[in-house]
Order: sequence, then structure tokens, then C-alpha cells
Amino acid sequence: MNVDRFVLAFAGTMVLISAALAWFVTPYWLALTAFVGLNLLQSAFTGFCPLAIVLRKLGMSPGCAFNN
Repeated sequence: MNVDRFVLAFAGTMVLISAALAWFVTPYWLALTAFVGLNLLQSAFTGFCPLAIVLRKLGMSPGCAFNN
């Protein structure tokens, strides 16, 4: 698994967890969904993703999306 795939899998997992927490606990958890979505949107335009930086420093193989 490379950095790109891990970032997408992590974002998808966070959205699903946030949706479940919003359903079962409180709708305020949808703020996490919004944060993840905004982070994905800005990274699509800028190529900057903090998680990708951390994963590269931990030695995960880079992908083509976050090669800055």
C-alpha cells in the first residue's frame, strides 16, 4: 500500500465513523465529516496533506498524488 491509497482509505474510514457517531450520538459529529471533506478538497488543489507527510517520514512508499 502506498501513501495515496492509505490517505484515501483513512479519509473514507473517518467519514464512515463520523457518520455513525452522528447517527448514534449527536449530529455535531458531522463537523468531522466536513473537516475531512475540506481537507481532501484542498489537497486535491494544493497537493499538501499532513497525513501524507507523516506517512512518508515513517517510510511508506510514496504515490503520485502527494509527491511534494
